[in-house]
Amino acid sequence: MRKKGQRINMKRMMIAVIVGLMAGITSQAVAKPLKVFILAGQSNMQGNVDVSTFDSMAGDPKTAPILKEMRNADGTPRVCEKVWISAICRAYQDTNEYTGRLTTGFAASTDKIGPEFTFGIYMEKALNEPILIIKTSWGGKDLASDFRPPSAGPLLVSKKSYDWARKHNEDLNALTEKIAKIERGMFYRLMIEHVKKVLGDIKRVVPDYDPAQGYELAGFVWFQGFNDYINEWTYEDRDQPGGYSLYAKWLAMFIRDVRKDLSAPKMPFVIGVMGIDGMKPGLHMQHFRAAMAAPASLPEFKGNVVAVETAPFWDDDLDSLQKRAEKHEKLTPEEEKRLKAGVSNGGYHYLGAAKIMAPIGKAFAEAIVNLQKTK
Repeated sequence: MRKKGQRINMKRMMIAVIVGLMAGITSQAVAKPLKVFILAGQSNMQGNVDVSTFDSMAGDPKTAPILKEMRNADGTPRVCEKVWISAICRAYQDTNEYTGRLTTGFAASTDKIGPEFTFGIYMEKALNEPILIIKTSWGGKDLASDFRPPSAGPLLVSKKSYDWARKHNEDLNALTEKIAKIERGMFYRLMIEHVKKVLGDIKRVVPDYDPAQGYELAGFVWFQGFNDYINEWTYEDRDQPGGYSLYAKWLAMFIRDVRKDLSAPKMPFVIGVMGIDGMKPGLHMQHFRAAMAAPASLPEFKGNVVAVETAPFWDDDLDSLQKRAEKHEKLTPEEEKRLKAGVSNGGYHYLGAAKIMAPIGKAFAEAIVNLQKTK
């Protein structure tokens, strides 16, 4: 028969074991892999939206709730507690890195944002756990050459280029050799190199990161396209449906190559389809949007690649005011006020309007979350 003291000691031992098990379970929960998201593209991924346009979101019921997430109670820009970022985002060619907790300024300049700001805010809200964003972005870059994926091979001379050379009595062989020597895929390589650099020493960017917990490449967002859209030399048949089919082909290769180079075969991938001009696009824009979205419909990408249309977030009112101002048309005082408050850049940069870009970043985050659920 056990004595009273022995029974008490047994209880204490059992309690100690249970507490130990609970501590172990809690430790495992805390140590789950760090979620890493990669954002890449050209100037609209860089971000050319001035923070001065935030106020214009307040009077619109569609954007007012987003603005509340973007600001602190005193009106200052929010700093995400659980989202860290490493960003290449300033000049057209350099690889200078900017790091810290996500807030405004990880864009083309310290007073601007791109889609990363609301992407991070809403991703933090959805996951409620530490997040790392790696952003690589350079303005004025195309997929055909600058971001050309390795599997696409060399860029051949187009028929239009040959016709031009013949018309101007240029040496066709010399032209072919000249084009063949142009370095292709430079910014694809810089993108991959930077991502690997950050992943090789995450603690440098995320101070609380524990290497024992590891990381998960949880999503990739591609937001690019303008320089391909206006490239009539590479896409010679852009007046016809399917005229940008090469872009669709190369983008599918880009997705495969990125996944291969980062050893993430099923990494969720979001294509931000260019939405300039909104819901009333011209012929070339219609054809280009179709090409951008096309890879998402390939059977191999079902459930892990999605095309997010950004045209629905375009603001026709701001666009109209901007065009009228460019024509030097007289605006009313109220119209001038709306224009000044809402626009900070050209149409090719989504008017530099927070009313447009903030919902886009949110949509990218929601798309990633939905892909993760599917996965």
